[in-house]
Amino acid sequence: MPALVLWLLVVLVVSGCATARVNTPPSTSTAPPRAAVPAPPPPPLPAPAPEDFQQTGIASWYGRQHHGKPTASGEAYDMNALTAAHRTLPLGTRVRVTNLDNGRSVDVRINDRGPFAGRRVIDLSYAAAQRLGAIGTGLFRVGLKTIAGD
Repeated sequence: MPALVLWLLVVLVVSGCATARVNTPPSTSTAPPRAAVPAPPPPPLPAPAPEDFQQTGIASWYGRQHHGKPTASGEAYDMNALTAAHRTLPLGTRVRVTNLDNGRSVDVRINDRGPFAGRRVIDLSYAAAQRLGAIGTGLFRVGLKTIAGD
């Protein structure tokens, strides 16, 4: 008899620790599964003060392969216009770009974002690079200085 009581006591203790099984009917919802929420973009870099901005670095140019494609400003890229892409300067900012290898300068308007390759500081339109005498070189040293707009 004591073995039977002991056995019943063990069964009660073990069954008391068990979790109850609940049978739920399968969901009949027709809602599509939720897509993963993308991570928020990094905070934008602060725009430098246009009136006293100066920078030196490497420039590049882009031409026919982008001609007619939309820029960050919404306008179509025109390889024959004096425009440029800069990472942080506000769109519409006017910049004097000087080729540090030959001293030539050109005034451009920022209408796009970039460059996103290497350590370049500005991407110039074909026309701007041509005025700076830099078409054959591809990459060249420049100085940038913001200027008053029209």
